[in-house]
Amino acid sequence: MAGIFSGLEKLGLGNIGKEQLFEDPKKKTVEVKKEQPKKLQLVNEEDYLFDKKYKCPVCDSEFEARTVRTGKVRMKNVDIDLRPDYDELDQNKYDVIACPACGYAALGRYFPNLNKYQIDDIRVKICMNYKHEPNNEPIYSYEYAKRLYQLALANAVVKKAKNSEKAYICMKSAWVIRGETQRLDPEEEGYEAKKKENDAQEKELLENALNGFVMARQSEEFPIAGMDSTTLDYLIAALAVETGKKDIASKMISDILVSRTANSRIKDKARVLKDMLAEE
Repeated sequence: MAGIFSGLEKLGLGNIGKEQLFEDPKKKTVEVKKEQPKKLQLVNEEDYLFDKKYKCPVCDSEFEARTVRTGKVRMKNVDIDLRPDYDELDQNKYDVIACPACGYAALGRYFPNLNKYQIDDIRVKICMNYKHEPNNEPIYSYEYAKRLYQLALANAVVKKAKNSEKAYICMKSAWVIRGETQRLDPEEEGYEAKKKENDAQEKELLENALNGFVMARQSEEFPIAGMDSTTLDYLIAALAVETGKKDIASKMISDILVSRTANSRIKDKARVLKDMLAEE
């Protein structure tokens, strides 16, 4: 848990690391299968971004945040856990919206949705301690993007967000770290140490995402994090495959393959997961 929030003390929020992430966490020892790093062609990332205006629901401040231009980037691949991979930039870096005035942060789909009690808790536990860390570059570095995701997760814990929201943040945080790992240069000094650090962080986040989505499936109504039951079942299966939880993966894959409501596309993807399990 502390690893997920490591570094938040720079923002004045080191105490958040003591909070419990999920309401009923199940600690699991798992392994993650990693892809080999790929060197990607450099592009001018700034050309694909613009500043979008937002109004903070906590402090009413108006601010701008870097946003990816819709339709400008081309998706070249989708990982088994549904992470989109783009040619021009890592779009996942820009999915967190953070108010620079008070420290409230959330993924775009959740940003405006707060009730009075959540706002009060955020004002007390986040805003009163928050120290703004400005981004002075035209694009988000991976370090800055990871800090935004930590801030979003800290806010989710404080506002007692649904397990699905916290799981979604954990998963997308893992996606950002995976994107950074893919873009590491194996020829640079310190590559192995950095890759090892990233792999450990991604593993912890994927484990938490899996746990959170399993609990959400048992207690929340659909749609969950914007997903119907079949999509969530597939995602849980994929996360279970990635984290070596073969029992969970096998059950979810079987449920999808015999489902009368699952479409052929999801069933085909489930068969890919089944083949991966068989190879292991």
